[in-house]
Amino acid sequence: MIKFPIILQNMLIKLIFKGNYLTNLQIMTTNQQSRRSFIKRTTAVTAGVGAVTVLPASTIFGKPAPSDKIGVALIGCRGRGFGSLKDHLAFDDTHCVAMCDVDSNILNDRAGEVQKDYGQTPELYSDYRKMLEQKDIDAVIIGTPDHWHCLNLVDSVAAGKDVYVEKPMANTIEECNIMVDATSYYDRIVQVGQQQRSNPAFIQSMELVKSGLIGSLRKVSLWANFNYGLGATPAMDEPVPDGVDYDMWLGPAPARPFNRNHFHGSWRHFWNYGGGMFSDWGVHLIDIGLWVKDQVKAPTEILTFAANNSGFSKKRDTFDTMTAVFPTKDYVINYDMIAGVQSGPYDNLYGVALIGDKGTIKVDRGGYRIIPEWDGDKKEFMIEAKEFKKAKESHGQHVRDFLDCIKTRQTPSCPPEVGRAAALHVHAANISARIGEPYLVWDDINNRFSNSEKANSYIKPDYRAPWKLPVIG
Repeated sequence: MIKFPIILQNMLIKLIFKGNYLTNLQIMTTNQQSRRSFIKRTTAVTAGVGAVTVLPASTIFGKPAPSDKIGVALIGCRGRGFGSLKDHLAFDDTHCVAMCDVDSNILNDRAGEVQKDYGQTPELYSDYRKMLEQKDIDAVIIGTPDHWHCLNLVDSVAAGKDVYVEKPMANTIEECNIMVDATSYYDRIVQVGQQQRSNPAFIQSMELVKSGLIGSLRKVSLWANFNYGLGATPAMDEPVPDGVDYDMWLGPAPARPFNRNHFHGSWRHFWNYGGGMFSDWGVHLIDIGLWVKDQVKAPTEILTFAANNSGFSKKRDTFDTMTAVFPTKDYVINYDMIAGVQSGPYDNLYGVALIGDKGTIKVDRGGYRIIPEWDGDKKEFMIEAKEFKKAKESHGQHVRDFLDCIKTRQTPSCPPEVGRAAALHVHAANISARIGEPYLVWDDINNRFSNSEKANSYIKPDYRAPWKLPVIG
């Protein structure tokens, strides 16, 4: 691979790059321009007259040097956060420069893994606000519990960092609104971790429906059935474990004694920190129901049934059995969730069925299947059956999209507006279930439920002092 001197790189850029891709490009003609600045601003090269191909900088100039790499930092190192960090470090144009966790045991263990597996020694922090002062951080991964996402993101973008935030985007409707506003106000790249947006099985399914293959779309049926949704085995309150800053873990959530049920791994079953399995899987699935019609909007009507029907003695606030229906103008979205059951339609624990007049497309992360309808008059199937089984988990592709957008400043595949739309669907249904009102009407212009003041009291969280709900602008 030919490696060009920096001055020749600048000359090459002047010749081949177009403003459509390089909105922030400022070409300098001396070797004082750093390659870090170069890699962030340039990724497009012409492949011929009138044609443009987007390529990573490493393809053009060889493997990036350490100073060229995107400096990545992680907040929340235990589970999905650390998995996301590894997805980032799988690419040779990234470098882990900082890690933060309120549990020093987790933090030190994960830092040891980064050193062992990647040969990198990040700075370690217990307070993410201090971490954000580190100058070589380009992008922040947010892997904290849902109740922390809003503060983490707003502070990160205000510090000039781009952000990869795990889903659900936030734990309340108003926090989602604030995160969308903050991303726009500070002009940062934000990718929400709804990785189906980068999965070829879902991408192809969307294209097939939009092509008219299955006729008019009538219904999107969604389901998720997993044991973990039952909650945790009951446990007594206990002293805070050594090495844990529990007050910081609670953050804006109400104070309560330490209990392992509310901590690592099972926090999402309690309203103060998460929305249960209904929101955990719901944002993934409902996102597909919106994407199929290119909708980026909140629900207007919400019909909900929720109960705890499993009979198991588990610790949780959330429900183990839920169904929510979201009518739209042309079709209906139906989401069923049954915790503690490990089976479902089409022999899948989870999935999406895109149901049309001529057939159905059943899709999950592993692939899709086209199931044709029978034409009784013509005595033939209306469309051809087909199966695609070559897809797999797409965390890596989703991260790659984020990293490329950091360089090009293009909109990523799942920006905050998309994350908000999916999150508002699950939050509205959870609110309906919590207050026992099965039918709600949402007014997105005025950011309120038009038929329930009780529901409106759940839109904004009540932050524990000294934490304050961010105000943008």
